[in-house]
Amino acid sequence: MSARPVLLFLHGVGTGDVEDDWQVALSGALVRLGYPALDPDRWIAPKYAYALHNGDGKYHVPPVTVKQPGKDEARTNRRDFERRTSAMEYRLGQHEDTSLRPVANMIVDIAFETPPFKQAHNYLNDEQARARVLNRVLDSLPPAGELLIVGHSLGSVIAADLVRRLPVSLTVVGMITIGSPLASGSVRATDLRETMQEPPTNLGWWINFWNGLDPVAAHRGLSSVMPWLLDLRVTTSPSPRVHTAAEYLSDPRVAEAIGYAMHGSLSTELVQTVNAVDAPLDADERVVLLALRYAHLVSTQLKDDLQDRFLGALRVVQSTAVEAMLQRRNSEGRARPELIGRLRFDLADPGATAMPPEPGMYLSKEDALVQLIVLASDNFLRPFDVGFGEVVKRQAMRDLTAELGLGSVLGGDVLDALDQAEKVLSGSKGPNWIRIGALGVGAVAIVVATGGLALAAGAGLAGAAAVTSALAAFGPGGMIGGLITAGSLVTAGGGGIAFGLASSSTSSEAVESIVMRQLAAVILRQKLDLDQDLAVWQLLVETERQVRRSHERLDEYSDPKSPVLVELRKKILIVERALNFMREQGLEPGSPSQARAAAR
Repeated sequence: MSARPVLLFLHGVGTGDVEDDWQVALSGALVRLGYPALDPDRWIAPKYAYALHNGDGKYHVPPVTVKQPGKDEARTNRRDFERRTSAMEYRLGQHEDTSLRPVANMIVDIAFETPPFKQAHNYLNDEQARARVLNRVLDSLPPAGELLIVGHSLGSVIAADLVRRLPVSLTVVGMITIGSPLASGSVRATDLRETMQEPPTNLGWWINFWNGLDPVAAHRGLSSVMPWLLDLRVTTSPSPRVHTAAEYLSDPRVAEAIGYAMHGSLSTELVQTVNAVDAPLDADERVVLLALRYAHLVSTQLKDDLQDRFLGALRVVQSTAVEAMLQRRNSEGRARPELIGRLRFDLADPGATAMPPEPGMYLSKEDALVQLIVLASDNFLRPFDVGFGEVVKRQAMRDLTAELGLGSVLGGDVLDALDQAEKVLSGSKGPNWIRIGALGVGAVAIVVATGGLALAAGAGLAGAAAVTSALAAFGPGGMIGGLITAGSLVTAGGGGIAFGLASSSTSSEAVESIVMRQLAAVILRQKLDLDQDLAVWQLLVETERQVRRSHERLDEYSDPKSPVLVELRKKILIVERALNFMREQGLEPGSPSQARAAAR
C-alpha cells in the first residue's frame, strides 16, 4: 500500500466506554500482533452525541454520491467484492459457531430497552438528528484518499448510512462493524437495509464482528439481512463489558483486520518461496496436478462472465489443494516438490495469480486413461459448480492428451467413450452431467458402506492402504478427495464395491455414474487395443447377484411401488445393460476375443 488509509472511528453512545478506552485497547492489540500502535495522525473520531439531540438551524441529509450500478455492473461489482471478502476471510480464518450461552438468552429479552437500541432507533427516525450527525462526520473527513471505517454500536448504523454519501474522491478500503444492532427488528432499519442489498461500489469489503453474549448483537450477525458481507463471531466470557468497543477491539481477529487494512501484510517473504526441491511427485500429487492443468486449459476456452467465475473458483481450489499437499508433505517429513511449490500463492491477497502447472507427463498411459475419464466426467472444481459446454470440454481434453504425449485424438476418444457408455446405460442422447455428478456423493457413501473394502478390492491391500491414507489426509470431499475416490472406484472390482453399489445408501444415480465410468474405460481400452480389466465383469456380475437378492427378499412383503424396490429395479436395469453390452462386444470372460487377448 503506497499511502496508509485514515481510520474513521464511529463510536456508540451510552455503551459504557470511557472516551479513550478504544484507542488504548486497539493499540495494545495491534502491538501484540506485531503491527505499529495506533498513529494519532492517522485516525479520526468525530463526536456527535450532542448532535443527536440538539442543533441550531435546519439540516439536510447529505445526498447519495455512490449510485447503485446497473444489472451487469452490479454482478461484476459483487463478484469483485466477494473476491476481496474471501481474501480477508482466508486471512482471518473462518469463525467457528459455538452455542450461545444461556445467559445471552436472558439478556436479549430486556435488550430492547437498552440505550444502544434507543440511540439507533432515534437516529433512524429523527431526520434532523440524522442530518446533523452525518454532516458533522463528513465535515471531519479529508477531501480525498483512502479510508478505513470502524463503527461500534450506533456507529455501525451511521457507518452503513454514511458509506454511500462519501465524496467520490474517498475510497473505503474496508469497513468493520462491531456490536451492531442493524439486524435487530427493534432498530427498524428496514429502509437502510433495503438500500444496501448490493455492496456499494466504493467499498472494498465489510466485516461484521459480533458476540453472542452482546445484548445489542445477540443471536445473529448482519449477514442475515445483508448476505454479501462477512460475519465473524467474537467469543468472550460473560461480562458487563461485552458490548464495549474496547472489548471488541481487544480481539486478535478484529485487530488483525484493522492492522492489515492500515499497514498491509506483516510478512515480507515471498509466498512462492517454499524451500522446494526437485523431489518426485507421488501418485496422488500427479493426479491433482493433472486436474489443475486440465482446469487451466478449460479456462482458456471460456469467455467473459463464465471465464471470470471459473477462474475465481479455480483460484480457491488450487490454493486449497496446493496447501493440502504441502501440509501432508510436512507432516510426513518429506521434501516439497518444486512442481508443487511454484503453484503456491497467497489466497489472502486478492491480486495474487494462480499459475497453471507446467505441461508434462505426470501419469503412465494406463493411469492416464482412468484419470482422463474421471476429469472428463467429474466436478474437478468441487465444492464450486461452474458448468461449461461440450465444445470447451472436448478442446481442453484434446489439448491435455496432446501435452501428455498421447495425441490429441485420445482426448476426443475419452469423451466419445463416456457418451457411448451413457447411451448404453440410459438410452439418452448424450451424457447427463447432473446424474453423472452423483458420483461425488455416491462414492463417499460406498467407501463408508464398505469400510474400505471397495478400495481394497480394486487396488489390493497395499494400494487400498495408500488410498485410505490419502483420504485421511485430504478428506473424501473436496477436489483432491473427490478425484482420488472417483479414480479408485473406476479401477475397483469384486465383492467390496459390489456390496457398496447394492447398498440402500447408494442411489441408482450414483450406481449409474460409477458403472458408466467403468464401462467407458472398457470401451476406451477396446478402442486403444489395451488389455481389459477382468474385474469389471466380475464387479457387474456380483453387483447383479446382490441387488437381485435384495430385491427378492424385499419384494415378497413390501408395497410394489416402494421407493426401495424402485431403486433396486433401476440398479438391476443398469447392470443388465452393462453386461449385455460387454457380451455383445465379445468382452465376456471365455469369449473368443478374450481368449485371443489372453493368448497375446
